[in-house]
Amino acid sequence: MRYVSTRGNAPKLSFEEAMLTGLARDGGLYVPNVISSRRPDEIEALPGMSYEEVAYWVMRPFIGESFAPDELRAIIARAYAQFDHAARAPLVQIGANHFLLELFHGPTLAFKDFAMQLIGQLFQTALAKRGERVTIVGATSGDTGSAAIEAFRGLDNVDVFILYPHGRVSEVQRRQMTTPTEDNVHALAIDGTFDDAQARLKDMFNHFEFRDAVGLAGVNSINWARVLAQVVYYFTAASSLGAPLRPVSFTVPTGNFGDIFAGYIARQLGLPIEKLVIATNQNDILHRTMQTGAYIKAEVVPSISPSMDIQVSSNFERVLFDAYGRDGGAVADQMADLATGGFTISQGAVEYLREHFVSGSASEDETKATIKRIRETTGEVLCPHTAVGVKVAEEHIGATPMITLATAHPAKFPAAVKAACGVDAPLPPHMADLYDREERVTLVPNDLAALEALIRERRGQ
Repeated sequence: MRYVSTRGNAPKLSFEEAMLTGLARDGGLYVPNVISSRRPDEIEALPGMSYEEVAYWVMRPFIGESFAPDELRAIIARAYAQFDHAARAPLVQIGANHFLLELFHGPTLAFKDFAMQLIGQLFQTALAKRGERVTIVGATSGDTGSAAIEAFRGLDNVDVFILYPHGRVSEVQRRQMTTPTEDNVHALAIDGTFDDAQARLKDMFNHFEFRDAVGLAGVNSINWARVLAQVVYYFTAASSLGAPLRPVSFTVPTGNFGDIFAGYIARQLGLPIEKLVIATNQNDILHRTMQTGAYIKAEVVPSISPSMDIQVSSNFERVLFDAYGRDGGAVADQMADLATGGFTISQGAVEYLREHFVSGSASEDETKATIKRIRETTGEVLCPHTAVGVKVAEEHIGATPMITLATAHPAKFPAAVKAACGVDAPLPPHMADLYDREERVTLVPNDLAALEALIRERRGQ
């Protein structure tokens, strides 16, 4: 299998090359050149398999010759060894035909651990064989950064720099990024929004002299390996509820579109998904796009679900590539228009999107009310992002089982949870001393030259 850029003007790469490259040199995102559906009898065999076995089954065809079978199995085993639930991603029922998929049992209590723990092991294995060292720079709205730092801290072949919007993440999210003591990790608080951090990250990738000089690599959801890892839990969840013999639906609270794009890939692989529901908070660009057919940026408004406070959803480019019949030139034109504020999607592409997705949004008051109501009726305590998903999911539940992705542990957002339902959400034992740990953080301007100079300095260049 080879990987192609969504903008159609970059070399085709192997899985390992695409993973280590991150963003294509034409500014696009890598996707497989072909996706083949799995046989129904193969999907029927999934119930009873361990999470790791399903992960191997999902990933193996996408890996090609980059990793040997036994090598890949060992990587997967190491990736999920630190999760504190035997099922890795258990289902919990919260209503008639409504289930939560708990994705917060990893080391940093968020769904990003499923991808980041895996990609950390993939990177370390590949780089050790190559005898290379890379510089990972990531942008985060909260959870990606802590998951990346946890996955790469102390590894021999990687330096990690994480950009997060200063004052716009929860205290727990911030401390998870700023308290690790390993010399190879660096938390950088940027004076701006997540979209600013993501823009500077893309600027670094498009500055080829800097990119090549520091060995730049990316682990944001622009990295295809991240998306691939997230496909797995769609299969484990759906098969637990009877797939492929009956369909299921998923609602995904999302800002950057990567997690729901993984569900879209699962559907292409043959998983019978009836509805893929995009759930947004008050920063509802994805919902507005589905309603109007125009992707127009607005001001980012801080919310109690900060990981979704995004106006530039980078993975949306991947589904646009399919919506435009894999025409990289058309996608490149749309992305150029985005730089000036937004773009209007063609009628045919809009119809494609509406065929594959539905959407909804939740206001701040609706999110708080959902946390309170679910606590009172089920005893479950939701994080604000999950609450956004639950509220939107309830608008789309029918005869088909609905699975809402519970993307983070409520303890990552204690103030918001306490205000909504009066419950203290304690951190698990392995993080109980988080508030006592010393922080290491560098405040940085929203300036490309300053950021590049800092990274060079920290690398000793």
